Amino acid sequence: MTRPLVALMSDFGSRDHYAGTMKGVVLQVCPEATLVDISHDIPPHDLQFAALELAAACKYFPVGSVFLVVVDPGVGSGRRGLAADTGDYRFVAPDNGVLTAVFQETPPKRVVELTERRYARPTVSRTFEGRDRFAPAAAWLAKGVQLSALGRPFTDYQELDIPVVQLEDERLTGVVLRIDRFGNLVTNIDRKHFDKFAAGGSIDIRVGEHAVGRLVETYTDIAENEICALFGGTEHLEIAANATSAVARLGVERGARVVVSRG
Repeated sequence: MTRPLVALMSDFGSRDHYAGTMKGVVLQVCPEATLVDISHDIPPHDLQFAALELAAACKYFPVGSVFLVVVDPGVGSGRRGLAADTGDYRFVAPDNGVLTAVFQETPPKRVVELTERRYARPTVSRTFEGRDRFAPAAAWLAKGVQLSALGRPFTDYQELDIPVVQLEDERLTGVVLRIDRFGNLVTNIDRKHFDKFAAGGSIDIRVGEHAVGRLVETYTDIAENEICALFGGTEHLEIAANATSAVARLGVERGARVVVSRG
């Protein structure tokens, strides 16, 4: 029998006890679970960053995995907790839009509010619901409890306004959605939209006020003083430098406009 898998993502970092404590709670309920950390270094309270990282990662996990996602600037407020089933995977998270990118790719088959107290810890802290509400719910799902047991269904879950690529005036327009730890600028322009627009012709790329050199296959194709574009592991257009930070070189930020035009 395959061991259940619980994957964790949070903005807790590794200095404090928070992430480790959630793991302990999961293992109290489901000691046979395999625990995998996607990341605990999400920038504090950054829901869009978390949503994109989760969507980039979850599709590579075994079918049946449970995802415990705790990036929760509204902790202790009236916002709901939820559990969701997309068919292949189940998710436990606050209802604050952190699952938006996952749901855009695979709409959930069922979403329930975490209202059944027997699947939470006896006392729920107003400041650490990750430990007392979300971790137990994820553990019970991994143990085999049905999603419907955790609470009543609802459909008006929160969603973030994540920018999408636009075709306008014969230009493909997007934005820098995230900056990875290497300083690469990851955009919302995916390969499918790009290839359809470019159609084998020459193209020009600009990010903010900066012209981007060439479209290359990999980072080592970029010369020492160049800034180039390529498609990274998520199949989205990136602006990058070779062995140095493109964001430091260009000085742009998340949200910067990216324009692809025909040459």
